[in-house]
Amino acid sequence: MNKYLKQTTKFLTEVKTEIKKVSWPSRKETTGGTVVVLIAVLIAASFLGIVDISLSKIVKVLIQY
Repeated sequence: MNKYLKQTTKFLTEVKTEIKKVSWPSRKETTGGTVVVLIAVLIAASFLGIVDISLSKIVKVLIQY
C-alpha cells in the first residue's frame, strides 16, 4: 500500500509542476476564440439547413413523377 501512496504523491507532484508550465489564454483570447467557433457553427448549420431543404424539395419532385 505504501508503494501506491508514493507513486500517487510523485504523480501529483509532477502534475503540479507541469500545470505551472501551461500558458493559459487571457479572457480576451478566450472570448475571441469562442466568437469564432460560434460564427463557424452558425455558418455550417445554415449551409447544412439549406442543403437539407434543397434535397428534400428535389426528392419530393422526383417522387411525384
